[in-house]
Amino acid sequence: MNSVQTRSAERALSGGTWLIVCGAMLYSILTVTPLMAKHTAEAWDWTAPILPLVVDAAVVIVVKLDDVLARLGGQGGRWPIVLRWMTGLMTLALNTADSALKKDPVGVAVHSVAPLLLIVTAETSLAYRRAIARAVAALEAEQRAERERREQAARERAERARAEAREEREHAAMLAREQREHEAALAREQAEREERAAREERTARERAEQAERAERERREREREQREQERLTRERQARERAEAERRERAEQAERERAALLNRGPADGKLPEDEARRIVAAAFASDMSVRAAAELCGWSVGWVSHRYAEHRDPSADRRADLAIASQ
Repeated sequence: MNSVQTRSAERALSGGTWLIVCGAMLYSILTVTPLMAKHTAEAWDWTAPILPLVVDAAVVIVVKLDDVLARLGGQGGRWPIVLRWMTGLMTLALNTADSALKKDPVGVAVHSVAPLLLIVTAETSLAYRRAIARAVAALEAEQRAERERREQAARERAERARAEAREEREHAAMLAREQREHEAALAREQAEREERAAREERTARERAEQAERAERERREREREQREQERLTRERQARERAEAERRERAEQAERERAALLNRGPADGKLPEDEARRIVAAAFASDMSVRAAAELCGWSVGWVSHRYAEHRDPSADRRADLAIASQ
């Protein structure tokens, strides 16, 4: 029997019990109220329903608290039993009193059905509830034990799975460590080979650099030697040129002095000789008239030659001017 069926049985028991209690209360109120009205002062007739209501309220309290205690698996002690039987006997007495006073055994029997049914129902429902509570507790204990067994089995499976996973991880870690060590050894060997190759390459490069540096130094020395020789040749050439220039200058100066020291010409000298005299006079800052006297040519012609020496591009213009004259 599962929990759903148990709850369904509890609902059926609770519903039937409260149906019987409510029916017995209504019947008791309808039966006891006229009896109380007969034995109460006329001014207080309206209080007739109070007594059956109080007794029935006690019945409701007993039934409800018994239900709660039964669900909780507790015991109320002796006083709940006393209250339960006292309310039941009071209900029985109040319901059968009128028929008993009338000496009507049939009425007594008829009016005792509801109270007796209420008393037996209360006791029976309490017994049923306690039995259901014990069954539910046993079922819950069994379910709890089954759940604990499943949880224990699940924990054991999980522990085995964790142990297997740990072993697999350790094995994988060992394989990975061995792989790393092997790769590290290969890497070291490769690094050593690369280092040897790098050393050899570095040595070869250093030797090549040394050879290149020696060759470069040799070429640099040769270049410096050639440059030194070139500078020496240039210096010697400049010295020779300077000597030649001085010699030419001195020669020109002697020629110029010779030309200028000849004195005034007796006549018009040849043009080439006249030009040399004019050039010497121009270089000596001699006046145009003095140059004209030395070469025997006109002042205008000498002026044009001076202009040519001042501006060589005017040579053509002077020739054109002379031709026009």
